[in-house]
Amino acid sequence: MALNSVKESPLTVDVLIVGAGPTGLTLACDLARRGVRALVVERADALFPGSRGKGIQPRTQEVFDDLGIIDAALAAGGPAPVGMVWQGGERQGEHRMFDETEATPDAPYASPLLLPQWRTQEILSARLRELGGPDVEFGAELSGLTQDGEGVTARLSDGRTVRAAYAVAADGGRSTVRAALGIGMTGETVDPHPILVADVRIPALDRDNWHMFAPTADGAGFLAICPLPGTPDFQLTAQFTDGTAPDTSLDGVRAVVAARTHLAADDVTEVRWASDFRPRAAMADRFRDGRVFLAGDAAHVHSPAGGQGLNTSVQDAYNLGWKLGAVLRGGAPEALLDTYEEERLPNAAQMLGLSTRIHRGEERRGAATRQLGLGYRDSSLTAETRTGLAEGALRAGDRAPDGPYAGGRLFDAFRGPHFTLLTVGTDAELPLLDEELVHMCRIDAYPPYGKGLFLVRPDGYVGWAGEDTTGLTDYFRLIHQGS
Repeated sequence: MALNSVKESPLTVDVLIVGAGPTGLTLACDLARRGVRALVVERADALFPGSRGKGIQPRTQEVFDDLGIIDAALAAGGPAPVGMVWQGGERQGEHRMFDETEATPDAPYASPLLLPQWRTQEILSARLRELGGPDVEFGAELSGLTQDGEGVTARLSDGRTVRAAYAVAADGGRSTVRAALGIGMTGETVDPHPILVADVRIPALDRDNWHMFAPTADGAGFLAICPLPGTPDFQLTAQFTDGTAPDTSLDGVRAVVAARTHLAADDVTEVRWASDFRPRAAMADRFRDGRVFLAGDAAHVHSPAGGQGLNTSVQDAYNLGWKLGAVLRGGAPEALLDTYEEERLPNAAQMLGLSTRIHRGEERRGAATRQLGLGYRDSSLTAETRTGLAEGALRAGDRAPDGPYAGGRLFDAFRGPHFTLLTVGTDAELPLLDEELVHMCRIDAYPPYGKGLFLVRPDGYVGWAGEDTTGLTDYFRLIHQGS
């Protein structure tokens, strides 16, 4: 679906996605498997080349499992190496970056996966092509956007026009779309010290550890060098004193490495990508304006500490994708789209606070960073009809756990754009529901679920739960047909 039509004839699609980062590409993949015509436009000339968002949390790995890319991600990435603290050219001891956890049947992905952002985007882009989705239109910068009751009209910098039923801003922290809508960002500077981040080649340095160097006596901040799995590169992160402008050139990176580590300047043989930033925490005042939605960094900007930014962004796309598909292809009421902001804004705020606390040393990278405990219990889409549940019991709104099923896993049954009605430890008679929209699945009593019926949403959260089917048909009709 290349944008090669005559300028006077606007291209018409269902959804215009502005930005080809992890957020935009995840959304494009999810829409493609739902038969929704989307177009992805990206102002840059190619996919982002850096490693920036390199930590893929367990919940995002589950999303990648559902999208059919987890094997590619696991093959390309790897676990985070143990940290090694250096001082005076000597190894001082190990430092564990994360609390260690073991995979279990209900949570098969237990630890963060290190995967450079550029590689994540390549994997998503390849999956989009496999799903028959559109190629990304590179060098296509948005120059204007208007909307009416029927759709959105976008103008590109070369004069071309796109008409879409909906548009999604996935164009980063300096979002052109957000600015055009006049939506403000409320936030704070997490740390006034500028940080240099660069992808470098250092053949002389071993790849067994995440190398950490303490702040220097002259007030310069920390420096860390992390090997990037599946590549010959390291990600270098260096903190500078307030008021300093980090030099991102090869000579500048060499100088900081030589000054703060036991390595020589010439040990840095190449700088493949470099950038500098000041850690901020900010969130858009709202995530929707009419037929336009904000997702990813366009909606919330995190400190990189804790590895929450990219992951929260992927969750945005995963939440919005099934709802757009339901409205555009499944006859769901447009009011379903109101729940995107209702569900995602509180989650983004929670992860934003977590990132800030980790950056400031107020909280360790623990269970919360894995995002498996996030959910939507308070959502208007959530209906828990059981009473007297024990503390800690799975409830409507929670993430649906994995487990054994029919020689495979429950995640195999959940995978795809459908709902799943899971019956656990009961012989309750099931209602007649559209077999294309709702797949049926029955298992014996299973501790992570207990007993009951659970309607699992396409994004892997329990939407409705009950002891029997009372109210299930009405619930499904309300969210999918509006009546």
